[in-house]
Amino acid sequence: MSILVSQETRVICQGITGRAGLFHSQQCREYGTPLVGGVTPGKGGGEIEGFPVFDSVIEAREQTGANTSMVFVPPPFCADAILEAVEAGVGLVVAVVVVEGSEEEVAPLVLHRMVHFVDRTP
Repeated sequence: MSILVSQETRVICQGITGRAGLFHSQQCREYGTPLVGGVTPGKGGGEIEGFPVFDSVIEAREQTGANTSMVFVPPPFCADAILEAVEAGVGLVVAVVVVEGSEEEVAPLVLHRMVHFVDRTP
C-alpha cells in the first residue's frame, strides 16, 4: 500500500460550500488534516466555517500552496472539477462521486483528457 499523504500535504475541498463538502472538510479538520481552504466558483473571497473560499483551484493553489484536492461536487461537474485540479498542478486529486453509475461516465472522460494533458506537460 502506498502512502500518498505526508507532513507536506495541503488539502483543498472543491465543493466546500455544499453539504457534503463542508461536512467532510470539518471532519478532516477535526482529524488533523491540513485543510487550507475550498473552491466554489462564484463564491470566492469569503469564508465558510473558518475555511477561505476561492473561485478556482489555481487561485486556491497559488494562495495556500495546496497540493491535494478532495472533490465533492455533483456528478455532472465531477469530470471538470478533477481536470481543473490536474491542470492547476495539484498532484493528488481524490474524487467522491455519490450517484451510483456516474463513475462509468466520469472515468473515461477524465482519463482520456488527463493522458493528453500529461503528454503536453514538459
